Amino acid sequence: MESVRQQKVNKLVQKELAEIFRGNAKTMFEGAFITVTVVRVSPDLGHAKVYLSIMATKDKNAIFKLVEEHTSQIRKRLGNIVGKQLRIVPELSFFIDDSLDYAMKIEDLLKK
Repeated sequence: MESVRQQKVNKLVQKELAEIFRGNAKTMFEGAFITVTVVRVSPDLGHAKVYLSIMATKDKNAIFKLVEEHTSQIRKRLGNIVGKQLRIVPELSFFIDDSLDYAMKIEDLLKK
Protein backbone atom coordinates (compact mmCIF):
# COMPACT_ATOMS: atom_id res chain seq x y z
CA MET A 1 0.00 0.00 0.00
CA GLU A 2 1.42 3.33 -1.05
CA SER A 3 1.44 6.28 1.30
CA VAL A 4 -0.16 9.57 0.34
CA ARG A 5 3.32 11.07 -0.02
CA GLN A 6 4.36 8.33 -2.45
CA GLN A 7 1.22 8.88 -4.51
CA LYS A 8 1.89 12.63 -4.71
CA VAL A 9 5.52 12.07 -5.72
CA ASN A 10 4.41 9.47 -8.31
CA LYS A 11 2.10 12.02 -9.95
CA LEU A 12 4.67 14.80 -9.80
CA VAL A 13 7.45 12.69 -11.33
CA GLN A 14 5.11 11.30 -13.99
CA LYS A 15 3.94 14.77 -15.01
CA GLU A 16 7.42 16.26 -15.19
CA LEU A 17 8.97 13.27 -16.99
CA ALA A 18 6.16 13.45 -19.57
CA GLU A 19 7.11 17.08 -20.21
CA ILE A 20 10.80 16.17 -20.49
CA PHE A 21 10.05 13.43 -23.03
CA ARG A 22 7.68 15.68 -24.98
CA GLY A 23 10.10 18.58 -25.09
CA ASN A 24 13.14 16.53 -26.08
CA ALA A 25 11.55 14.01 -28.44
CA LYS A 26 13.23 15.37 -31.57
CA THR A 27 16.68 16.00 -30.14
CA MET A 28 17.18 13.00 -27.87
CA PHE A 29 14.73 10.32 -29.05
CA GLU A 30 14.60 10.63 -32.86
CA GLY A 31 11.09 12.08 -32.82
CA ALA A 32 9.50 9.05 -31.14
CA PHE A 33 6.29 9.61 -29.21
CA ILE A 34 7.02 8.49 -25.64
CA THR A 35 4.41 8.56 -22.91
CA VAL A 36 4.97 7.91 -19.23
CA THR A 37 2.20 5.49 -18.27
CA VAL A 38 3.06 4.65 -14.65
CA VAL A 39 5.60 5.81 -12.05
CA ARG A 40 6.14 3.86 -8.84
CA VAL A 41 8.38 5.45 -6.22
CA SER A 42 9.94 3.37 -3.44
CA PRO A 43 8.88 4.06 0.17
CA ASP A 44 12.08 6.02 0.84
CA LEU A 45 11.47 8.08 -2.34
CA GLY A 46 14.99 7.25 -3.54
CA HIS A 47 14.14 5.05 -6.51
CA ALA A 48 11.45 5.28 -9.18
CA LYS A 49 10.29 2.65 -11.66
CA VAL A 50 9.09 4.43 -14.77
CA TYR A 51 6.96 2.59 -17.33
CA LEU A 52 7.07 4.01 -20.85
CA SER A 53 4.88 3.49 -23.87
CA ILE A 54 6.79 4.11 -27.11
CA MET A 55 4.83 4.89 -30.27
CA ALA A 56 5.37 6.39 -33.74
CA THR A 57 8.53 4.38 -34.35
CA LYS A 58 9.45 1.14 -36.06
CA ASP A 59 12.11 -0.02 -33.60
CA LYS A 60 10.93 0.38 -30.00
CA ASN A 61 14.00 -1.35 -28.60
CA ALA A 62 16.36 1.14 -30.25
CA ILE A 63 14.41 4.07 -28.79
CA PHE A 64 14.35 2.36 -25.39
CA LYS A 65 18.14 2.01 -25.54
CA LEU A 66 18.36 5.75 -26.27
CA VAL A 67 16.22 6.43 -23.20
CA GLU A 68 18.51 4.25 -21.07
CA GLU A 69 21.59 6.03 -22.46
CA HIS A 70 20.12 9.42 -21.55
CA THR A 71 18.96 8.37 -18.05
CA SER A 72 21.47 10.63 -16.26
CA GLN A 73 20.50 13.64 -18.40
CA ILE A 74 16.80 12.95 -17.84
CA ARG A 75 17.36 12.69 -14.07
CA LYS A 76 19.36 15.94 -14.08
CA ARG A 77 16.57 17.76 -15.94
CA LEU A 78 14.02 16.28 -13.54
CA GLY A 79 16.15 17.50 -10.62
CA ASN A 80 16.24 21.01 -12.05
CA ILE A 81 12.44 21.03 -12.24
CA VAL A 82 11.48 19.34 -8.95
CA GLY A 83 14.55 20.19 -6.90
CA LYS A 84 12.64 22.65 -4.71
CA GLN A 85 9.82 20.18 -4.04
CA LEU A 86 11.80 16.99 -3.37
CA ARG A 87 14.79 16.60 -1.12
CA ILE A 88 16.08 13.62 -3.11
CA VAL A 89 15.59 13.23 -6.86
CA PRO A 90 14.88 9.51 -7.28
CA GLU A 91 17.11 7.20 -9.30
CA LEU A 92 15.23 6.26 -12.44
CA SER A 93 14.72 2.76 -13.84
CA PHE A 94 12.88 2.58 -17.14
CA PHE A 95 10.69 -0.28 -18.33
CA ILE A 96 8.62 -0.73 -21.48
CA ASP A 97 4.88 -0.80 -20.80
CA ASP A 98 3.46 -3.16 -23.40
CA SER A 99 -0.08 -3.29 -22.02
CA LEU A 100 -1.42 -1.26 -24.97
CA ASP A 101 0.17 -3.67 -27.47
CA TYR A 102 -1.26 -6.60 -25.53
CA ALA A 103 -4.74 -5.06 -25.54
CA MET A 104 -4.56 -4.44 -29.29
CA LYS A 105 -3.47 -8.03 -29.87
CA ILE A 106 -6.41 -9.36 -27.83
CA GLU A 107 -8.79 -7.05 -29.69
CA ASP A 108 -7.51 -8.31 -33.05
CA LEU A 109 -7.96 -11.90 -31.92
CA LEU A 110 -11.54 -11.20 -30.82
CA LYS A 111 -12.37 -9.62 -34.19
CA LYS A 112 -11.35 -12.81 -36.05
